[in-house]
Amino acid sequence: MPRRPVPAHGPTPNAVRRLIKALAEAYPEALCALHHASPFQLLAATILSAQCTDERVNMVTPALFERYPDAPSLAAAKLDDVEQIIRSTGFYHAKALNLIGMAQAVVKNHGGELPRTLEELIQLPGVGRKTANVLLGTAFGIASGVVVDTHVKRISQLLGLTTATQPEKIEQDLIQLLPRSEWVNFSHRLIHHGRQICIARRPKCEICPLLKLCPRVGLPPLKS
Repeated sequence: MPRRPVPAHGPTPNAVRRLIKALAEAYPEALCALHHASPFQLLAATILSAQCTDERVNMVTPALFERYPDAPSLAAAKLDDVEQIIRSTGFYHAKALNLIGMAQAVVKNHGGELPRTLEELIQLPGVGRKTANVLLGTAFGIASGVVVDTHVKRISQLLGLTTATQPEKIEQDLIQLLPRSEWVNFSHRLIHHGRQICIARRPKCEICPLLKLCPRVGLPPLKS
């Protein structure tokens, strides 16, 4: 994916450094919210998280992983059985197809072990760039890109880090602004911030640790 120029009126490098520091102080232990015991389980959980909350996924995956803990077992699963387990996550038929197809591809093409490159991962059924970035960054510590979910998209715009609306373009803006060493943690911290403070319909701006750094793009002025 070709790189895009940083927005002309974007933040200065010093402002970005201050933002990174403030996020790290506010959320020093920000981790992936999806429960998993292996990279394979994280990938399966991330596929399930499409159009679904992490909380709901975490309610479903214990039964899924007890029955299908790894790629070989899930590759041999029956579609109906997987559908019944994951039904409450929504779009369960497509997700079940993707889960089984992903597991079969991992077994057939990678000897049952997940590949560790973005290019190989996005060839797996149900795995797009965001899902691959989640896996590589969280499971393997490989900063392949910046995960842009709904929280990261919205808060990056509020912070004036991007004027883009498409996740791929937002990711490229963030890649230009952030040091590679922060790509993984930045997303985790913004996601936690979006859940705890910068809530979409009722942002708690008055107690926000980023308030002094946030231009609040698109929000009305705070009442004095």
